[in-house]
Amino acid sequence: MIEESEILIETKGLTKTYGDFTKVIALEGIDIQVMRGEFFALTGPSGSGKSTLLNLIGTLDCPTSGQILIDGIDVGKLRDNALADFRRAHIGFIFQLFNLVPSLTARDNVMLPLLPYQKQYSDVRKRAEQLLGLVGLDSRMKHLPSQLSGGEQQRVAIARALINEPDLILADEPTGNLDSHAGAEIMALLRQLNRNRSVTVVMATHDQAIANQTDQIIRLTDGRIDSISKTSNELTSSVE
Repeated sequence: MIEESEILIETKGLTKTYGDFTKVIALEGIDIQVMRGEFFALTGPSGSGKSTLLNLIGTLDCPTSGQILIDGIDVGKLRDNALADFRRAHIGFIFQLFNLVPSLTARDNVMLPLLPYQKQYSDVRKRAEQLLGLVGLDSRMKHLPSQLSGGEQQRVAIARALINEPDLILADEPTGNLDSHAGAEIMALLRQLNRNRSVTVVMATHDQAIANQTDQIIRLTDGRIDSISKTSNELTSSVE
């Protein structure tokens, strides 16, 4: 069971600016809460700040001011090594361009995030194979990315994001480079992971139809929150 009040992500007065002389405000005064087990969409036009906010939540970038708390931890206070350890332990990333290593098989791409940390190779390989089975790629795990369709490559990327058993998955336009059929399959897979495994998902998308499949939508305009709305998909008490 997931309590409604159990907050996984909270931002307070989050602001990001670029430039020393001519400042560009990418985000300004962002206050949000994401509950544990929620499927959350960030939407808005190009340049609205979706990816910037996603990168800040993922600790890939630092805010100019404000706070980001993940599971009650103020990540802005963590030193570089501690921050890298926190990211590896708690967050999985899915990118629009897949970011697979072309010379590695699907299985090796999934294994890659854990190999630098002296994990037992056979255990990592077994987990990678289990995850590729979970995303429906049992028969494709020895294929190179060039031998896979776009939808299959994104499934590999999802399996890779799960290899560290994260509490949180951050997805930046995960269906942006896919046709409608493959995009629908990826959304169904993300929803399955969210409901069946209690993984919190925060997704940036410009596609309103895709955003409508999540539990809650924040619309950004010019770096500010334009609206926050719940959808009919919202789960309020439990994860199936």
